[in-house]
Amino acid sequence: MNYNIKDILEIMPGFLLGISIHEFSHGLAADRLGDNTPRLQGRLTLNPAKHLDPIGFLCLLVFGFGWAKPVMINPRNFKNPRRDDAIVSLAGPISNFLIAFLFMGLIKLTINTSLSPTAIDVFYGTVMVNLMLMVFNLIPIPPLDGHHILGSIGGPKVWNFYFKYREHLRFALLLLIIFRGIGRIIGPLIFILYRLLVSIFF
Repeated sequence: MNYNIKDILEIMPGFLLGISIHEFSHGLAADRLGDNTPRLQGRLTLNPAKHLDPIGFLCLLVFGFGWAKPVMINPRNFKNPRRDDAIVSLAGPISNFLIAFLFMGLIKLTINTSLSPTAIDVFYGTVMVNLMLMVFNLIPIPPLDGHHILGSIGGPKVWNFYFKYREHLRFALLLLIIFRGIGRIIGPLIFILYRLLVSIFF
């Protein structure tokens, strides 16, 4: 996915909205399941400033892919740590899909009105960047949500693998972002989800 300055400006509102709701959703899910760590850290907020990660934001500007500052949780506070950790991890990506769904609906409602074409472009950018956030975060590589989900499903053997190769996997992810390989991997899935939303509303 290649972005120019115009593209960046069009996806910026959706990115800030997406990361705020994504991380808030993690925190709220954890809080409801018995872990008040996000609340104590002030992460139960929709204020983007509380969720911005400087490196993740810079990568969005340079490479077209970005991320937020992860919400810290303590699985020991959950009644069912394995299940609840997976639920908390899924909450963020699901929230991004719901944002994309909502804004595709707004495009449907406003595309033939007098609303500014720039606003429509921002709606479209919000759809695309939230699909990106959803799919990107589901990659099963630390520190992304997908590795928590896979670890919760796979149990100790998977967690031991992550513990042993965590830094190698993080470095591989960074290289994929820098050399734009990540777009080739998740781009097709983002397009499939986009076409799904188009088929629902149009």
